[in-house]
Amino acid sequence: MRRILSPKYFNRSTLVVARSLLGKYVVRENGKGTVAGKIVEVEAYVGPHDLACHASKGRTMRTDVLFGPPGISYVYLIYGMYHCLNVVTEKAEFPAAVLIRALEIEGTLIDGPGRLCRALDIDLSLNRLDMTAGRHLWIEDRGLRVSQDQVGTFPRIGVAYAGMWAEKPYRFRII
Repeated sequence: MRRILSPKYFNRSTLVVARSLLGKYVVRENGKGTVAGKIVEVEAYVGPHDLACHASKGRTMRTDVLFGPPGISYVYLIYGMYHCLNVVTEKAEFPAAVLIRALEIEGTLIDGPGRLCRALDIDLSLNRLDMTAGRHLWIEDRGLRVSQDQVGTFPRIGVAYAGMWAEKPYRFRII
């Protein structure tokens, strides 16, 4: 059974969505074929009060997508060279998203958001894509269930500037 996740799925608490994405599949159709990877690590970014969330500095051209409807992609460039894939969560006008940090593709771990985007040919052209429409890039449920004892909870990576928000246990990984 393969089911593309709906806007309703993403219109929930970001922490609930983040945890529930473990074991789901990111699917990329790029015109040359389809590649799918099982999500094994994610990070949650929850609203304007979360100092690690890009929206904490306000609504800008870059962060406007975070205020959009649930299920939309937020792709951005870090260090001028690495793309990162996020999916917007919660209700429109509340800026929140889940960063996809690691996938398993055909038994190979693709660890790190930049490597993941390179492996799936994800770039800025996929920013603001409706990931619930089943075109180019989407997330699907293939029936795999990940139990609580298979999930580790950790502080987020690379957001030390956010002070105490960096230490929040908002990173989830299949262990």
